[in-house]
Amino acid sequence: MKFLVWILGLFVAAVVLTLASHNSAYVLVVYPPYRIELSLTLFIGLALLFFISGYMLVRMVDNVLRLPDFVNAFRRKRAQEKSRALQKEMLGAFFEGRYAAAEKAAEKAIKSGEHSTFYAIIAARSAHELREYDKRDAYLSAAEDLTTDDSAIRLMTASKFMLDQHDPHAALKALKELRDTGVKGHPGAMSLELKAQQQTGNWDEVLKLLDQMEKRKLIDETVVAQLRQQAWLEKIGQQKDLESLNACLKKTPGDLKRRAKIVSAAARALIRYGGCASAEKLLSDSLNAQWDSELVTLYGDCLSEDTLVQIQQAEKWLNLHKQDAGLLLALGKLCLHQKLWGKAQNYLDASISLKPTHAAYTVLGQLAERLGKLDDASGYYQSALNLKQIPQ
Repeated sequence: MKFLVWILGLFVAAVVLTLASHNSAYVLVVYPPYRIELSLTLFIGLALLFFISGYMLVRMVDNVLRLPDFVNAFRRKRAQEKSRALQKEMLGAFFEGRYAAAEKAAEKAIKSGEHSTFYAIIAARSAHELREYDKRDAYLSAAEDLTTDDSAIRLMTASKFMLDQHDPHAALKALKELRDTGVKGHPGAMSLELKAQQQTGNWDEVLKLLDQMEKRKLIDETVVAQLRQQAWLEKIGQQKDLESLNACLKKTPGDLKRRAKIVSAAARALIRYGGCASAEKLLSDSLNAQWDSELVTLYGDCLSEDTLVQIQQAEKWLNLHKQDAGLLLALGKLCLHQKLWGKAQNYLDASISLKPTHAAYTVLGQLAERLGKLDDASGYYQSALNLKQIPQ
């Protein structure tokens, strides 16, 4: 096809030249005292030649004048290609875990004139992973000097570094600085603040943040439930007296009060501060609602004013849970306190036959001491010690 087009083009050119050569027309140019007579064909050819030459001259002058722009554009293009190559090298090394190479590439980019905070942040992250904290801080300082546009990423990076080094107060300071710049409600910043508040033990703030993050659907519901339970467990453990403990328990959400871990922590704290009656009621309500073999062992530590009532309640449970070693241990403790030596011995032996535990042997040792059987007591204590040394 291409060959045919060329052939046709040659034929057309030949026809045009033939017609032009037989054209008798001419052009007369008069410029006194000169007269120039040219054939029309020659005149048209010369006119075309001058036009093409003029056009090429104008283009050449235009290119010469625009040469600095071409040079600058070429340099910019080369710089961009070099920057992309360094960026690719840096990110590839960083995400592959080659932090030394990533830091080297980032540092090279900064020295080559890159003013983006991005390179300084990657260099700082790499130095942090290499535990070169002085270099990391220097890169962060460089990031602050480079530009103020990327302050959010710089401050969030600094917060993460402080959290990794278990310095939550410094992390919170950086996050406050971030909020002061106008960045509020940032999902990443809220996650960092949540970790910082957890490290400082400020559980009220943890609960507030969890509520905000749950409302905005920034965190999985399962994770929220776990963290909320942990926060309340820690809050219960932080109380220093019975009054503050009762106030804390009143504020505890109803759905959490029914969880075994919360009930266990609350009951232990109540027993510790002399609130045995409250602990006994809390445990009874929880066990009647949902049985828990580990939780029932605490029932034997709640020594209320009427231990016989507790024994009766525990024996009712025993009718339903005859093979529960924890319940038998609790009954043994209660009978020991009530000086029902024979029943205490029977319950404790039954508990050990189902599941030998350090606690059960210890209570048996105490019972043997009360009965004056010192050799038996020594044997029970030795068995308790042996079980304690065995990893559970």
